[in-house]
Amino acid sequence: MNILHITDMHFGPRHWDGNDKLLLEKINSYNADIVINTGDNTTDGMESEFAQAGKFLKGITCKNIISTPGNHDKRNMRSHELFQQYIDDSEIITISNKIKTTKKHLFLNSEISKLNDHFTDINFVKSIDISGEKVLVISIDSNELYNDDGYVEKKVLKAVSKVIKQTKYDIPLLITHHSVLGTDECPLKNSATLIDFVQKHKIKHVFCGHTHILELMRTNDLYYGHKFDQYRCGSLSSSNHPSDDNMFIYYENVGTKNMHLYVIRIFIEGDQLFFREKKVF
Repeated sequence: MNILHITDMHFGPRHWDGNDKLLLEKINSYNADIVINTGDNTTDGMESEFAQAGKFLKGITCKNIISTPGNHDKRNMRSHELFQQYIDDSEIITISNKIKTTKKHLFLNSEISKLNDHFTDINFVKSIDISGEKVLVISIDSNELYNDDGYVEKKVLKAVSKVIKQTKYDIPLLITHHSVLGTDECPLKNSATLIDFVQKHKIKHVFCGHTHILELMRTNDLYYGHKFDQYRCGSLSSSNHPSDDNMFIYYENVGTKNMHLYVIRIFIEGDQLFFREKKVF
């Protein structure tokens, strides 16, 4: 199984500085079974930005493209509806608004919002057949509406766990926006809750974005005996911060002893893009 990982596209005038055609040509030159997109498709959660991001994603030739939202995508009360309309329409796992929760703006007031859907989290699981194996991609929404910090709701994770237990699969993968292991200025505030979820379902591969900085980490819980790898990709093409790592990552033979990881760095010069590939292992 080969996976291509993109994140933090940030379509919109304040971030995006890429060349769609050249990026798509490069991305499509890799033999990916799954393309994972770990959030921040937009800069300000505007519908025009969602539409631009959706058009770009449709230009990727891989038939299995799975996206999760980012904190910038949730800067709009309609973000969850726009995400499903333009980015990924996978069936969302919801919970009742009668359940007591702690995540802010998880349910919108229907009298105020006038939206069709008042549940703002986008969590889902998707089963994909790859070379005779069932790969379960678990998407966990780590974002709160109008907040750059991350937070996951325990009651939602419980509902996702119930779906996972009812699903047959060989390899589970987790995609989320905020880092589970790393720290930054706008962190996942209750990361321990998501780590417990990873351990519970014996997930060995976690994919994230958010910081625009490459980080590859391996953790080994010496007490419970569970280990997993986290792959944090840099921005696909952003010019907002001088320290941005513009890149995407290609993972070859995931889940095998012959797994290899390639970082493809992107250099922007005017309207031109230049690429440099490095094999990490």
